[in-house]
Amino acid sequence: MAHEPRRERGERGGRDREERDSEFTDKLVHINRVAKVVKGGRRFGFAALVVVGDQKGRVGFGHGKAREVPEAIRKATDAAKRGLTRVPLREGRTLHHDVLGRHGAGKVFLRAAPPGTGIIAGGPVRAVCEALGIEDVVAKSVGTSNPHNMVKAAFAALTNCASPRSVAARRNKKVSEIIGRRETGDGKGEARE
Repeated sequence: MAHEPRRERGERGGRDREERDSEFTDKLVHINRVAKVVKGGRRFGFAALVVVGDQKGRVGFGHGKAREVPEAIRKATDAAKRGLTRVPLREGRTLHHDVLGRHGAGKVFLRAAPPGTGIIAGGPVRAVCEALGIEDVVAKSVGTSNPHNMVKAAFAALTNCASPRSVAARRNKKVSEIIGRRETGDGKGEARE
């Protein structure tokens, strides 16, 4: 019976968890400090908004509150990992089509872009696109600068994204029929270069 080499305490569990977590990148979008006035003075608490993604088409966001900043970030990151959303990407770099998302007073427009454009987006929407793995996109947010509403509007837009394969399956057509209409300039579909 061959003996396994002796491990240091906590080595196996820590390494497995680190490998599993290393596939995700997390972006801290916003931290809010709130104060509660009590008899002895003020008590401070922190609320964190975090976006987590694997840069291959999965992304999620989470919100965490705690008395310390690192604990709030950890809670938000855990919440984001629990609520991941898969988004279909064209060629692994951009969206298949332009899309609009709304949440509260905020609207976020996301437009597919040609190679080399980069991420043209500001603040919270940029964090969502980077975590998702989009390389080329043009985004515009209108109506609010609240990071929570901007992130939720961006996620509303991304959940409305559909790949040609899913559209073809839903309409009982071939993928070539769906994509063919996009590339022809015969007045039926949108002309693309």
